[in-house]
Amino acid sequence: MTVTLKDFYADWCGPCKTQDPILEELEEDWDGRFEVEKVNVDEKQDVANEYQVRSLPTLIIENDDGVVERFVGVTQRENIEDALESAGA
Repeated sequence: MTVTLKDFYADWCGPCKTQDPILEELEEDWDGRFEVEKVNVDEKQDVANEYQVRSLPTLIIENDDGVVERFVGVTQRENIEDALESAGA
C-alpha cells in the first residue's frame, strides 16, 4: 500500500513555514514509510482545486483507497502520525 502526504503550501504562507520542520522531522523518522508530495498552490492551482484546498497549510494523507485524512492549519506531529498509521504507513 502506498501512503502519500500531500503538503499544500505557498512561499508567502507564514504558518506553512511553521509546518515544514514538523514534516521534515517526520519524513526522516519514518524512513520511507510514506511519500511526501509538496504542492505549491501558486504553481499548481489545478491540483489545489482538485483537492478543494481553500486554506493553507493543508495536509492530505491518502493511500491506494483514496483520501484518509485532511488537516487544515498547522498540525501537530502526533495527529499526523495517527493519520499515517490509519492509512497503513
